[in-house]
Amino acid sequence: MDFNLNEEQQMFLDAVEGFASRNLAEDALKRAHARGFPKDVAKMMSEQGLLGITMAEADGGQGGSLMDAVIAIQAVAKYCPRSADVIQAGNFGAVRVLAEYGTQDQKERYLAPILAGEKVISVAMSEPEAGSALTDLKTTATPASGGEGVHLNGTKVFSTHSPEADLFLVYCRYGPGVNGIGSVLVEPDTDGLTRGQPITYLGGEEWCQIYFEDAYVPPENILLREGGFKRQIAGFNVERLGNSSRSVALGRFAYEMARKHAMDRKQFGRPLCDFQGLQWKFAEMKLKLESAQLLLMRAASRADEGFPSVEDTALAKLACNRAGHEVASEAMQIMGAAGYSQDCLIEYCFRRTRGWMIAGGSSEMMLNRIAESVFERRFSQRPPKAT
Repeated sequence: MDFNLNEEQQMFLDAVEGFASRNLAEDALKRAHARGFPKDVAKMMSEQGLLGITMAEADGGQGGSLMDAVIAIQAVAKYCPRSADVIQAGNFGAVRVLAEYGTQDQKERYLAPILAGEKVISVAMSEPEAGSALTDLKTTATPASGGEGVHLNGTKVFSTHSPEADLFLVYCRYGPGVNGIGSVLVEPDTDGLTRGQPITYLGGEEWCQIYFEDAYVPPENILLREGGFKRQIAGFNVERLGNSSRSVALGRFAYEMARKHAMDRKQFGRPLCDFQGLQWKFAEMKLKLESAQLLLMRAASRADEGFPSVEDTALAKLACNRAGHEVASEAMQIMGAAGYSQDCLIEYCFRRTRGWMIAGGSSEMMLNRIAESVFERRFSQRPPKAT
């Protein structure tokens, strides 16, 4: 079993790191605190072939592997943590579901400009009463009279890029039960769609609630009808690996800053790294990062037909989320007040990694998925149905 990158992967890693070093490193701190999605970075990445890495060349992608996308997101994060979000948006989650299940017309209208770095897609999944319990969603898609389109009614919350999205991938209910869930593509200027006031979260992101009141979706914008939930949630597992990749990458970024500080900073006439207390901290940090990285690489390499297994994904996400945040926290402690300041990217890494322990499936939900794989059975968290 070989845990090293092959020659082609290493060449790709070197190329992406070179691009990030030349074009992204200088303004990394400024970009971390800037508002809005960095479309200028997205256009640069599109020109470098870093959007749509895993998608078919016929769809405008690069025809690469999931491992290639993981390599890219971590190589970019090494020099600019904020720009890793662009790799995420252009390769994982909603855009991948669109590429996998969209019609040729939908791909031409929506996927092409996204991969060109011109537009941003947002996945509208969570609702006020349906977060982790996503199958409890209430947003309905009812047939429109005289046609094959539908009317949407409901509310979505916590949708990434929602204030500035050019397209929403909306999970909706056509009928009862899990098999009644599918999805549609909705443009933000659709009649009946309104966006609430943006709210700023700890990680610096701004999200807004999305309201649908008889918003008409034409038949050409229906992505998946009844029975589509399991297929699109498989795509969401891929988004979790993007989350995992950024988590461990930002933890590593903070680790490297603290490591340099420990070698350069002197106390009592000695560099900080001479003190055993700090040596043990760095040893523990290294262990967490390397262990999480191995689980991430395993999940990516064992992905079946483009999508990883639920167990592999849950193990990787849980480990990477924990490692990223815990290492960023220790790095901040080592840096002292300097690491706590917004003039230092460790503070940014600390905030962002904390959010990923909630986003994309909370750590508790990952523990549930892992337990189900351990006992080879499904554990419902819902109360038993009345007889």
